[in-house]
Amino acid sequence: MAAAAAESKESPGNNPGLISVKDEATKEYFLQQTMLRVKDPKTSLDFYSRVLGMSLLKRLDFPEMKFSLYFLGYEDTASAPADPKERTIWTFGQKATLELTHNWGTESDPEFKGYHNGNSEPRGFGHIGITVDDIYKACERFERLGVEFVKKPDDGKMKGIAFIKDPDGYWIEIFDLKKIGEVTAVAS
Repeated sequence: MAAAAAESKESPGNNPGLISVKDEATKEYFLQQTMLRVKDPKTSLDFYSRVLGMSLLKRLDFPEMKFSLYFLGYEDTASAPADPKERTIWTFGQKATLELTHNWGTESDPEFKGYHNGNSEPRGFGHIGITVDDIYKACERFERLGVEFVKKPDDGKMKGIAFIKDPDGYWIEIFDLKKIGEVTAVAS
């Protein structure tokens, strides 16, 4: 058997350009945030907190530039510092947060058409992913809450994953750890 064939699909040998030894200079790097622009922060904050269970970690307002940033995540905010500067540092130290950016006025502008979600032409950004404890229970709850589905867990060829839309039409992949191994076994 050839050496490349014996390597896993994730190994640097099977992925041109992937480095096998991490540069010491990058050892403290981590993915901190993904930013989505939103039309109405009240609607979006309700969705991400009530429907998806995230907490508001920090809000930053920039009046001179007329926009606000809302950082959300699954962190326990009870341990967050009360001091605004320390709270900002704490927030930016959390991994995999969601930054919602609101340009003031879009929520009441009848001419505002919304943002491109990346899933129609021209394609680009695709989705964020949320792990849930049970894909079927979560989707039953989303249905009761009136969440719009792109794909339900048993639709299509990939069973056991779902896609829902947030209020701005961004796609959110929903999966659980028990099912994701089965879903991706075909790709292994």
